[in-house]
Amino acid sequence: MSNIQLDGPRMGPAAGGKPRSIVALLHGLGSDGNDLISLAPIFARALPHTAFVAPNAPFKCDMAPYGWQWFSLLDRTPANILAGVQTAAPILNAFIDGELAKAELPPAKIALLGFSQGSMMSLFVAPRRAEPIAGVAGYSGRLIGGGLLADEIKSRPPVLLVHGDQDPIVPFESMAAAEKALTALNVPVETLACPGLPHSIDEAGIAKGLEFLARVLA
Repeated sequence: MSNIQLDGPRMGPAAGGKPRSIVALLHGLGSDGNDLISLAPIFARALPHTAFVAPNAPFKCDMAPYGWQWFSLLDRTPANILAGVQTAAPILNAFIDGELAKAELPPAKIALLGFSQGSMMSLFVAPRRAEPIAGVAGYSGRLIGGGLLADEIKSRPPVLLVHGDQDPIVPFESMAAAEKALTALNVPVETLACPGLPHSIDEAGIAKGLEFLARVLA
């Protein structure tokens, strides 16, 4: 078991007081928690009793002089990427467990919102947790280890997949592939294609994510 403990920028419930739910915002390669915590004030409009936390990924980025990564992409073979995700998964699970314990909340009151690598981590970890979390909003990601999921799935939290159709980093087709694999295992999946969008999150994606999170955390 790794002794790496994740942490990063936070925003408490806008309404004050003890949080009634949590959204963990998981950034992409070469970034840090400051990248996605900027979404918290937007989502807080619909989730005033929700705490937001954007942990830095566990490893220093090996492709840039700054930033963090969930797993290395120096070797992009499927086996290496899967091994990297499997290494980071227990660290993310421990973080989720720790946040729930601190807030004294059940798993059904935490949702994951991930971008790129953060989306890949969210989609890997969530269905392998014994107790379902509230949901996963995955932006510009893909499903890693999909072929193993039929044997490893333990819960089926709802999933929102959002992807730009001009993404040059993670192919747009990854969204349909993830939807197909998850739906085949009876995971509820919603999708949003964003026309003209590259590897990013736009206003339409934010609006859809806000609606999704407000619904699954209600």
